[in-house]
Amino acid sequence: MKNVTLRQLRVFVAAARHLHFGRAAQELHLTPPAVSMHIRELERQVGLPLFERSGKAVSLTLTAEYLLVYARRVLSTLREADDALARLRGLQSGRLSIGIVSSAKYFVPQLLAMFRDEHPHVEMRLVVGNREQLVEQLQGHDIDLAVMGRPPRDLATRGEPFAAHPLGIVCAIDHPLLQGPSQPASALAQYGFVIRENGSGTRRAMEEYLRAWRIEPRITMELASNEAIKQMVISGLGLSFLSLHSVGLELRNGLLGVPQIEGLPLVRSWQIVHTSARLLSPAAEALRYFVLEHGESYLARAFGALQPLPGEAQGLNRAMPIAQPAGPAAPSPHAGFAGPG
Repeated sequence: MKNVTLRQLRVFVAAARHLHFGRAAQELHLTPPAVSMHIRELERQVGLPLFERSGKAVSLTLTAEYLLVYARRVLSTLREADDALARLRGLQSGRLSIGIVSSAKYFVPQLLAMFRDEHPHVEMRLVVGNREQLVEQLQGHDIDLAVMGRPPRDLATRGEPFAAHPLGIVCAIDHPLLQGPSQPASALAQYGFVIRENGSGTRRAMEEYLRAWRIEPRITMELASNEAIKQMVISGLGLSFLSLHSVGLELRNGLLGVPQIEGLPLVRSWQIVHTSARLLSPAAEALRYFVLEHGESYLARAFGALQPLPGEAQGLNRAMPIAQPAGPAAPSPHAGFAGPG
């Protein structure tokens, strides 16, 4: 393998992550035929096939799974060397890979634009995925920083809260839950839910909330896209449980409603996360500090009444109070929760 190039390893790692040559090509700014060419050449160098192809479906061979461990290690070492040299150069330039959960895509790009104004020569790559996907990329050192709700417990990471994160039930504007006063949590049992996919932190928070209130949800649809879920809810096809930061535009334009439900909204925190073992580059350290310094104030400006103050144990506004369980026997809606993503 002495003639294997770094470009081939980068293409291989991207293709292995996506299991789709087209998406790997998009990430690397290549064409799909170029990705196929690099993979074929790497397979020729290895002497064994790396991908099994069945129509459009692609999967890793056993050889590829072994090679992937070493390829990631090589690329990670190279990034660490680049970071070390960047410290000697100072923060005039650099490269950053930032991962964000899909609910954060409604505000993180604006923060990155503000950061770019201060550091115009820093090259940034943004990866959007669910919580499980970001944890995997943190573990593989594919991203420098991640914005999510709950740092992983099985990976040594440092997570720092920078802003409050409200979550709640959203529904169509003519839904019965919007009629009248606050509804008990038990009222949710009679309606269908359009929910996020497994691996989503929002899905996990919803399940923990419903379990705490002993509610068995009736699932009508499962989707991996917040945008698709919102369209289903607007059309009256069910309720959903979402980050309220993801529905700001729909709420302002009267397309969705947030009913008053017992124990909601949940107020968690957004966190910026990185692996403990990896020394951050000057660019990553600068972005980390920027988000901690400016994230909360930006969300307050952008989302107004939807953005609670840190530690605030009150409703987001008069229309959406946080109700407490009635009576000593009721379960706590906050027990055992960690922030979603």
